[in-house]
Amino acid sequence: MRDLKQIVKAYDVRGVVPDQWDADLSRAFGAAFVQVIGAEAIVVGHDMRPSSPGLARAFAEGAASRGADVVEIGLCSTDQLYFASGKLDLPGAMFTASHNPAQYNGIKMCRKGAAPVGESTGLVEIRQLVQSWVNEDDSVTIPDTGATVGTITQQDELRPYADHLRGLVDLTTIRPLKVAVDAGNGMGGHTVPTVLGGLPLDIVPMYFELDGTFPNHEANPLDPKNLVDLQAKVREVGADIGLAFDGDADRCFVVDEKGNPVSPSAITALVAVRELAKAQAAGETEPVIIHNLITSWAVPEIVAENGGRAVRTRVGHSFIKEEMATSGAIFGGEHSAHYYFRDFWRADTGMLAALHVLAALGEQTKPLSELVEVFDRYVQSGEINSTVADQAERVAAVRAAFADEPGVSLDELDGLTVAGADWWFNLRASNTEPLLRLNVEAREESKMSALRDQVLALVRA
Repeated sequence: MRDLKQIVKAYDVRGVVPDQWDADLSRAFGAAFVQVIGAEAIVVGHDMRPSSPGLARAFAEGAASRGADVVEIGLCSTDQLYFASGKLDLPGAMFTASHNPAQYNGIKMCRKGAAPVGESTGLVEIRQLVQSWVNEDDSVTIPDTGATVGTITQQDELRPYADHLRGLVDLTTIRPLKVAVDAGNGMGGHTVPTVLGGLPLDIVPMYFELDGTFPNHEANPLDPKNLVDLQAKVREVGADIGLAFDGDADRCFVVDEKGNPVSPSAITALVAVRELAKAQAAGETEPVIIHNLITSWAVPEIVAENGGRAVRTRVGHSFIKEEMATSGAIFGGEHSAHYYFRDFWRADTGMLAALHVLAALGEQTKPLSELVEVFDRYVQSGEINSTVADQAERVAAVRAAFADEPGVSLDELDGLTVAGADWWFNLRASNTEPLLRLNVEAREESKMSALRDQVLALVRA
């Protein structure tokens, strides 16, 4: 009998189709989702993967079998699903495996108002309920509760989504910009034309054709090799900026006019300054900005300099969203290019971050490389993964090597963070693989490189 712990992760469902899950299991997840959260109606959307429409429809059928009315919004980005959840005030389910290869698919679930469903907010109960319906031969039997079957209707939310975003950032008066956009054959090809159409932007489209087999490159801009085409296009056409979206278009990466990637920490700082100014103009004092513990030190420094209060959290959207709700934060950013907005139901939307960057660039005359210079104060290693047999043993070895150094602090909010006067590093274990993830930052390149090599030698010993 299949073990659903293999596909139900900390924040979502993710696995190979049909080997690890299929339409029958998706139907069961739909029924369990409605039963666990007590929903009378839900909204469902899906990405462009070949398996997504069938899985999404099966989920809708399972939800309807438990008496819930289902609104299908069809093809959408993940942040468009969050928009629909917020606007309609309904729990939602998005069918996507984000940047994973073509054979994967998954479900990102949320409560009404786009509040996340994760391990501590219902996902374990959903998994356990579905597991109880799986038979020894891997077939699935969903008990009949006798509920009146709910309705399944269709609704297009693309234009309302675009209008909402454009109502949050005004781009109508910016100077004309040439913008290269790499959608990676993902959902950016669906949302970008509607969101950015009609603005003073000359869009140079790349891989806008929706194709869940990803024929050009993986839709994962966090991997530098997947930015190469965009970097070349920016230089070729003389673009002012390049934007790259991941498969479900909830993350956005930025390339400057020289073709150089802009750090997500610098984007976090830039957007934070704009959101702080807006909040302060509305009379808010010391607005809160969230950043995870592996974003640059520049972020809390710039937040403080601009009258805000920075709050540091663990890595992961559930921690960011929870802290935003607790603190009333106006904005949050992660090193992985997830950006969260209070004005967007505290959900993450790379598209809204992109609008902020376009507005900041278009409201003045400097090129992007000069504009972001002030937000890029440190040298970063980027995330470096090491395969290790015993994660805890290697972390303990690193801790021991630095524990007695003068002027050095250690904390374990999320993995091990070690900090000196002008440097820090974080070493975190992967939840799903035998990996340790290292991020290093320092004021000088030489210090960052030396520290990186020192820690990697300990990790890989």
